[in-house]
Amino acid sequence: MARSPVKAAPPTDPKQRRIGNLGLVWKRALRYPGHIAAAFAALCISAAGTLGIPYGLKRVIDRGFSSGVDPHGVTTSFHYLLMIVAVLAVATATRFWFVSWIGERVVADLRVEVQDNLLTLSPRFFEENRPSEIASRLTSDTALIEQVVGTTVSVALRSTFTMVGGVVFLFTLSVKLALMMVIALPLVLVPVILLGRKVRGFSRTSQDKIAEVGARATETLGAMKIVQAFNQEQREATRFRLAAEAVFAAAKRRMAVRAVMTALIIGLFFGAIVLILWEGALDVASGRMSGGAITAFVATCGIVAGSFGSLAEVYGDLLRGAGAASRLHELLAERAEIRAPAHPRTLPEPALGHLRFDDVTFRYPTRPDMAALDGFTLDIPPGQTVAVVGPSGAGKSTLLALAQRFYDPQDGRMLLDGVPLTEVDPADIRRRIAMVPQDTVIFGASARDNLRYGRWDASDAALWDAAEAANAATFLRGLPDGLDTFLGEGGARLSGGQRQRVAIARALLRDAPLLLLDEATSALDAESERLVQDALDRLMKGRTTMVIAHRLATVRQADSIVVMEAGRIVEQGTHDQLFAGSGLYARLAKLQFDTAG
Repeated sequence: MARSPVKAAPPTDPKQRRIGNLGLVWKRALRYPGHIAAAFAALCISAAGTLGIPYGLKRVIDRGFSSGVDPHGVTTSFHYLLMIVAVLAVATATRFWFVSWIGERVVADLRVEVQDNLLTLSPRFFEENRPSEIASRLTSDTALIEQVVGTTVSVALRSTFTMVGGVVFLFTLSVKLALMMVIALPLVLVPVILLGRKVRGFSRTSQDKIAEVGARATETLGAMKIVQAFNQEQREATRFRLAAEAVFAAAKRRMAVRAVMTALIIGLFFGAIVLILWEGALDVASGRMSGGAITAFVATCGIVAGSFGSLAEVYGDLLRGAGAASRLHELLAERAEIRAPAHPRTLPEPALGHLRFDDVTFRYPTRPDMAALDGFTLDIPPGQTVAVVGPSGAGKSTLLALAQRFYDPQDGRMLLDGVPLTEVDPADIRRRIAMVPQDTVIFGASARDNLRYGRWDASDAALWDAAEAANAATFLRGLPDGLDTFLGEGGARLSGGQRQRVAIARALLRDAPLLLLDEATSALDAESERLVQDALDRLMKGRTTMVIAHRLATVRQADSIVVMEAGRIVEQGTHDQLFAGSGLYARLAKLQFDTAG
């Protein structure tokens, strides 16, 4: 059954608007209870210290600015106030350290978990979801979560504790004025609730637009040679500008709503404070309150108002963090369709590389109405080389994908050394396969690390032996730092032929019994093709090999040539047998050889 790709949910999706989505983050933070306890203790102390300052001011004013001043009492009050300030400073710094540590640690854990899960997913997932957008989730979304955990949550908790403690302290100073303050709170809560709903939708939209900008930039920069070769710089600049403007437009809508919400909260809250203080001034004038009490009440109201305003500010950030968490949860929740069975079978020893396709029918999940293979049967005996040729779209590359169990067929079965692939752990299958793809993958790393992808524990001697056999040693020795030379993104510092020879050396290091070659000499000049073909001949020796080729001159020596069309075998035999006939192979061969001549 076809699955929907993982994609950004619409801003109206209620599931994306729940603060509860941050539970994904909280579960990972709970792995570090000691740091959480330390952060919580520092948070409580700093909140208490903040509220202790108004009380200290009350003592100073009542004992220092009233009749019958006691100098010793004034000194003690100022010592008390300085002590509160010192404790507040230390507690705040401690809270910042532990909360920031938790934020960075949780984000690092999330990135690793998401990447680990992505590495288990089959190619289908990456056909339906753009890798550039996934990369954006690993960077921008996790950075947003780091901000939420390391700053926003801390501010929200501190403000909540301070606000609640401040309200309690206000009641100890004046029940009447405190009640007036509490009655005013609902007037502020109503716009927070109403406007907060709009902020949630705009926050998710803004995050999605940012991901689109990252995806656009990655795509363009990765294809810079094509962009410049076709003089499309202006078009790509326009496309990126439109994407950036879409981000700005989404941000403006979000900022406008948040600005209105903040203005209403501050206006209503401080307006209420002014009215309450008016009443308090009358109480001081009548002697019902001391000067120190009204000063403490004013200072505490300011702290409570500031805490409430901070809550309004961070609410939108919490919602954005919840949206980012939901997007990461989608990646974490994704499960590979191709995975090891509950009780996998062990492939027999010694490994022979005997590959068989038995009446296989396969349709790609993205093209369910079109059979890439239709009743396909092929037996590749151990040690033989079978070449597969045919027009584009015939299903040749599909054979390689199925052989590596990147997909499972809808009908029929495939066997490796007599064992059905669906009964084996995919990792065990791939250990017995070496692959040289048409589009050679060179990682942005050193030449040594690119070669060791074939066998990570290979010694330098083994690397150079493989490089010699692949006709790659000469140019590798000529690199500025030898095997330690950085090859550039995608192997930008190498030619096409050199990249292919690195891929062949990698396959040699793999030393697997089954070799898969996908157009390994395509798009090369004559000299590079000769060097690559010579290296391939060494690689194929003594191995079961399946070769996919358009250029028929490279497969003349194959033990058997399979001609495919529309997912079926239409001819099979040696080069001489097929060339002497009047079928598709003969027509293709005569066309290519006549053209070459």
